[in-house]
Amino acid sequence: MQQPRPLGGPDIGRHLLREEGEVIVDEVRHHWAAYTVPMLEVLAAVAVLAWVPVIHIDLAGLALLLALGLALHAGWGALREHRDRFVITNMRVFRVHGVLTTKMATMPLHRILDITVVRPLHGRIFGFGHFCFESAAQEQGLRDIRYVGRPVQRDLAIQRVVQRSGLRGPRVG
Repeated sequence: MQQPRPLGGPDIGRHLLREEGEVIVDEVRHHWAAYTVPMLEVLAAVAVLAWVPVIHIDLAGLALLLALGLALHAGWGALREHRDRFVITNMRVFRVHGVLTTKMATMPLHRILDITVVRPLHGRIFGFGHFCFESAAQEQGLRDIRYVGRPVQRDLAIQRVVQRSGLRGPRVG
C-alpha cells in the first residue's frame, strides 16, 4: 500500500522501479532543526509588523514591505526544506529536491563505498546529524545529506540493506 503524499511534498512513488521489485526501506525528511532559520525569519517579520504602529507613517510602508519580504523568504526556505527527501530502497539510495525545478540524484547500493555520519554537538542534543557519502563518482547530488533525524539508526538501515543485498560479502561469525 502506497503512503499518501504529504501536502506540497515530492511524489517519491513515481521514482520507484516497481516492476523490478524496488521498495522503500526509509524515506527521510529533514529534522525540525532544518526549519529554524525560516522560523526565525517569521519571528522577525512579526516583530517588524509589531513595530509598524509606533514608527513614523512615512516609514510604515517600508516596514510592511520588509515584513512581507521576510515572510516570503521564510516560506520559500521552509518549502525548500519540506520538498527535500532522501530515500533508501532495497536497490539504491536517491534524493529528490527542489521547489520549481525538481532535481533527482541516485546511487545504486553497490557504488556506496563509505558513509560518514557527522553529529555536531547541537545535533547530538536535538537528535540529528549529516550524512556524507563517498562513492566511485565523487561529484553527485548525494554527497551531503543534511539534517537527518536519527542518523545512527538510518546509517544502520543502509548498512543492513547493503548487507542483505550481498554486496559486502558473507557474514563472519
